[in-house]
Amino acid sequence: MGIVRWLFDAQIVIGDQTVLWREVIGNVFGLLSALGGMRRKIWAWPVGILGNALLFTVFMGALFDTPNPVNLLGQAGRQIMFIIVSVYGWYRWTHRPAEATTVIDPHWASWRTRGLLVLGMVGGTAILTPLFRALGSYEPVWSDAWIFVGSLLATYGMAKGWVEFWLVWVAVDLVGVPLLFSAGYYASGLMYVFYGVFTLTGFFVWKRQNTVRKPHPETVGA
Repeated sequence: MGIVRWLFDAQIVIGDQTVLWREVIGNVFGLLSALGGMRRKIWAWPVGILGNALLFTVFMGALFDTPNPVNLLGQAGRQIMFIIVSVYGWYRWTHRPAEATTVIDPHWASWRTRGLLVLGMVGGTAILTPLFRALGSYEPVWSDAWIFVGSLLATYGMAKGWVEFWLVWVAVDLVGVPLLFSAGYYASGLMYVFYGVFTLTGFFVWKRQNTVRKPHPETVGA
């Protein structure tokens, strides 16, 4: 209980700004998960789940009585979504065919899948924006909805092994950085800046790994 109490109470005070240690630790776990994902390590999934649990308590600031009483429902909701999808990804990566040589083979999604990803991003954002606004999420609410939908699609794409999932993360980061800074979540905002560079690196790493393998069945005839 001592560690749990410390996680909920520990703060970093910089000038007139207060940053929670669990926000920092949760983002570090998220970064470790992304690094593990780029290297296709199974431990990326449980590490990410731990980070998601911590960040959920951060983004529901009013509920957990944090120094920043701003609720970002999209950010908080995506932590729950991350946990659910991460369980799926963890299972998928650990239950590969007997002849598989790696936990996942990076491959391009089909053009149809790419179209569905774009449609899902735009349509999902349009559907969730009024819902998040009614629940009292921080403005601009469409940004919060965009981040939630993009995070869902990117995490699912990582589980499926689509190279394009890294580009979905880039789209999330471009919107997430200004939103988090405006809401006062500075540690997460800075981490998103780093994520933006990292996700581009991850994209080229997976792209290169894909070129040395045979085309994945999903892309044949796309």
